[in-house]
Amino acid sequence: MMKLSDFPITKKWPAQHPERIQLYSLPTPNGVKASIMLEETGLAYEAHLVDFGTNDQLSPEFLSLNPNNKIPAMIDPAGPDGKPLPLFESGAMLIYLADKSGKFIPRDAAGRYETIQWLMWQMGGIGPMFGQVGFFHKFAGKDYEDKRPRDRYVAEAKRLLSVLNERLQNRAWIMGDEYSIADIATFPWVRNLIGFYEAGELVGIKDFPHVLRALEVFIARPAVIKGLTIPGRSEAK
Repeated sequence: MMKLSDFPITKKWPAQHPERIQLYSLPTPNGVKASIMLEETGLAYEAHLVDFGTNDQLSPEFLSLNPNNKIPAMIDPAGPDGKPLPLFESGAMLIYLADKSGKFIPRDAAGRYETIQWLMWQMGGIGPMFGQVGFFHKFAGKDYEDKRPRDRYVAEAKRLLSVLNERLQNRAWIMGDEYSIADIATFPWVRNLIGFYEAGELVGIKDFPHVLRALEVFIARPAVIKGLTIPGRSEAK
């Protein structure tokens, strides 16, 4: 049976606590989904910084775990049947950790699939579209005189925020009274859109009061406060 040390990624990022879940990540909106979830569940884990500045994500060791060269990725040394389980894609990781911990996903089948539905909505819409807004508003998009690409993504971001705002109109969280992996997936991207990307005014964020209300509660959660900073630079190997 494979051991944690059999995974090539552990040669670049050695495990100090090989019995714990090994997280390879960076504090981006996708990356913090995993760290927030791990903090929320209380599962023991060890975080390793994947530094984009030195192209860690393109190293052979990282690609051996995630050939798509994106963060986050993880290995659970105590996966199903007691065997190590490597995973990439933040949504898959959230579902796995919810199942492992028995938290933040409904137990009934209908509620489970509805939650996964909203998780997929975030992954297919909120993440890619908000990321494009960030590109065209804060980064290289400023070099383009033609603002139609930017405006296209801004319009789609507004539409998605409207969907989310309507969903939250009579609910504390996306799934109702219970906080779930759908919230853990979605709100780091909303925070990034109006914070790091500085696009709040551009998308008219004040027109979405239910989104702002839920975001405020989300970022005040102790596990979120901590998870948003993990992995830190001090954890670089």
